[in-house]
Amino acid sequence: MEAYLSKYEVDNIQKDVLLNARLNCYKARDAFYACLEKNGNKKATEVASVGLLYPVECKKTRDLYDNTCRRTWVKHFDRQYCAKKKRLLDDNEARRGPITLPATIPKST
Repeated sequence: MEAYLSKYEVDNIQKDVLLNARLNCYKARDAFYACLEKNGNKKATEVASVGLLYPVECKKTRDLYDNTCRRTWVKHFDRQYCAKKKRLLDDNEARRGPITLPATIPKST
């Protein structure tokens, strides 16, 4: 019976550790993306995963993000962020250029 109880106590500890690690990852991620939003008008000189560019002012938060989260999670979140930003740019009509339609070819009779 004692071995049975100790097994479940270990499982609870591991779940708590995993939960805390996940929450720390989310906090680091949110801090990095908040820095990106805050410094969005500055020149992006640093390169992150999946080609995400960010300003040097966000380097500390990026390092914390990279060290806190799993590498696969970082790539996943960066892809989501890039897709979200692209979608926002596509939805903004003011950023689009003029639309040019191809010239129509007259039908020969």
